[in-house]
Amino acid sequence: MKPQPPGVIYSVLATLLDYPDQHLLDALEEARALLRDAPGLTRSARSGAERFIDYCGERDLLTLQENYVALFDRGRDTSLYLFEHVHGESRDRGQAMVDLLQMYEQHGLHLERAELPDYLPVFLEYLSLLPADEARSLLRETGEILQAIATQLAKRASHYSFIVGALLPLAGVGDGPTPVVANDDDALAPPDPAELRSLDAAYADAPVRFTGAPAPATEPITFYNHRPAR
Repeated sequence: MKPQPPGVIYSVLATLLDYPDQHLLDALEEARALLRDAPGLTRSARSGAERFIDYCGERDLLTLQENYVALFDRGRDTSLYLFEHVHGESRDRGQAMVDLLQMYEQHGLHLERAELPDYLPVFLEYLSLLPADEARSLLRETGEILQAIATQLAKRASHYSFIVGALLPLAGVGDGPTPVVANDDDALAPPDPAELRSLDAAYADAPVRFTGAPAPATEPITFYNHRPAR
C-alpha cells in the first residue's frame, strides 16, 4: 500500500467534523480506509471512528445536518470554535483570530468565504500541511479545549465524541471519554429549515480531497497560547 502523507489523519478528521454535505457522504469509505491505516490512532480511536462513519452512512443528509446544527450551533459547551472556549465574545478573541489567520497565510492556507480561523476543522486542515512533529506540538496546545468538547459530546451521547476523542491521544491527553450512545440520533432540538439552507449555501464547495494539499512554508511558527490570562 502506498504510504499516507503524514498529515492525512488531520485532513480526514477535519472533514468528518465539518458541516455534513453530499461530498462527505461520498467520501465516507475513503475516510474509513485512511483512518484504518493511519499511524498514531489508538485502537479505541479507530473503533470509534468506525462507529461514527457507520452513523453517517446509515442516515439521510438532512438528518445529519439537523443533528449537526442542533449539537454545535446552539451553545458554547460543544462549540467547534476554539477561541470561544477561551475568550467568549471578548475583544481578545478578535486579535487572536487575526494572529491565527496570519499564521495560516504564512504557511499557504488561505480561507474562503466566511470561514473563521479558530473553527476546529480549519485548524486541523492547517495541521495537515505541517511536519508531523510540528503539527502534534500545536495540537497539544489545544488539548484542554479538545478534552472539554469531547466530554460535553460524550455527556450528550453524541457520535461526534468519537471523532473529537480520536484527537485526544494525538494531543497527549489520553484516549478521551467514551459516550454511551443510547439512541441513534444526536439531535437536541430541530433547527430552523432556513438556517440549514443558509449553511448549505455557505458550505457548497469542491469535492472532499484528503491528499495533494500544497506544501507549507518552512519558516518556524509559534501558536497563540489558548490559556486565558489570570
